[in-house]
Amino acid sequence: MAPEARIKTLLKNSATALCAGVVALSSFSLGAEAARRHYRSHHHHLPELPAHPPRALPYPQLPLPFEIPGTQYLPLAWADVKGWSEDDHLAAYKTFRASCKSINAQTGALEPKALGASLNEPCRAAKSLDLSDDAKAKTFFEQNFAPLRISRLGEPDGFVTGYYEPVLEGSRTQTDVFNVPVYRRPSNLFVRGYKQDAVSLPNKGPVYRKIGRRKLVPYYDRGEIEDGKIAGRGLEIAWLKDPTDLLFAQIQGSARIKFDDGGTVRLNYDAYNGYPYTAVGRILIERGIIPKEEMSMQKIREWMAQNPDGAKELRRQNRSYIFFREVNLSDKDEAIGAQGIPLTAGRSIAVDKSLHVYGTPFFIEGELPIDSERSKTPFHRLMIAQDTGSAIIGPARADLYFGAGHEAGRVSGRLRHPMHFVMLVPKGLDPAARAARLPVPDPRPSEKIAKLFPQTGPAKDSAMPAAQGRGETVAVANPVPLPVPRPVIEPASEPRRPVKNRSHRQQ
Repeated sequence: MAPEARIKTLLKNSATALCAGVVALSSFSLGAEAARRHYRSHHHHLPELPAHPPRALPYPQLPLPFEIPGTQYLPLAWADVKGWSEDDHLAAYKTFRASCKSINAQTGALEPKALGASLNEPCRAAKSLDLSDDAKAKTFFEQNFAPLRISRLGEPDGFVTGYYEPVLEGSRTQTDVFNVPVYRRPSNLFVRGYKQDAVSLPNKGPVYRKIGRRKLVPYYDRGEIEDGKIAGRGLEIAWLKDPTDLLFAQIQGSARIKFDDGGTVRLNYDAYNGYPYTAVGRILIERGIIPKEEMSMQKIREWMAQNPDGAKELRRQNRSYIFFREVNLSDKDEAIGAQGIPLTAGRSIAVDKSLHVYGTPFFIEGELPIDSERSKTPFHRLMIAQDTGSAIIGPARADLYFGAGHEAGRVSGRLRHPMHFVMLVPKGLDPAARAARLPVPDPRPSEKIAKLFPQTGPAKDSAMPAAQGRGETVAVANPVPLPVPRPVIEPASEPRRPVKNRSHRQQ
């Protein structure tokens, strides 16, 4: 065969092999039917192949019934929930029913969270049940929920702190004694995706100061605000005596301010300046000023009162700053939580808003320093998620609400303890019910596989697999053939300089 003809034949064979390779890759990316059509577009002379009907998957893609990132779960029986039978279930039921008023009134799409809209069903059941018996309240939770032990991945327990509503002395105007301003939300505070006058702003993520129409810069931090960056703009709601009082009101997220004339103003969290919360207590522990085992809000207060210059520097380590709004509540009403309903002392908790749904019941069990400074008071109580906070992060993290006043502050200030968390999951999310919707898989096509892929025994000189000799069957595939060697093409010699009226010579 002439060299030119041989090269053309090799190129043709290479093109055919390349086409076959494209078909093989297409079988993975386009599917068998699409690959068949692709191959026929290059080979019109081939007869039409019969189309195989699409085969349904044996396991359709059903959404997971329950999933929280970075979380481990353990289903429990009610008998395994320590302290469950000793709790006041009626008190928990009344708190849960208060949350249901907000849940039943919700319209529109819910945020994509683990429980989603699953609380709607038990809330509809609670709407018509005005229970007054503890046993019936206990039965309600057991019939509508399933207990699920929950914690952060790799950790055995959750973690709790406490919070309360401070009652502070204040003034409506600035004086020599009352000279610490309590600010409402500034008009130039801006969060992307929200109107500046939005009723509710997120308590996480960046916050900006809007300059003109378009320019955005980070908002002032605590130090800049304390130095007067927003002073004199009419943002002052009231005035306090001590900047430490303001700091703790901001940490708690609400406060009652009593005036000399007997009046009271109630404040709730409205917005923050975009900086993450830094615990001043942790800084004092790291500096060796207060031992970890002695840390409490009272200890922080005492140190700040004795060290005013150090207190100023310590406050500024927490660059986060909270702005308040006035709420129309009497002295008899509890503070309003993030769910928009009054909290219940001893039954309401703040949770991570990005993971949990307001109204979710959590049974929290362990020992806490309530009766004394030592963690000896048994605590096994069903709590309802009704609030949130910027420092409350994680699936098993809660802030326990203890009410208002000095005593509530004294108890809650001692809490920094690991506890067991049992999340009550509505039975509508029962994995067994979801599993019942999955179809049975197709029978194993063993005969077809045997015909398409015949098996042969191992070669006599090959090593016997370890499984043989124990009565186990070993499947051995056919030997894989080696690819055809690449054809050798002699390289052409360097062409000579073209001569007029003379063609190139081929070697």
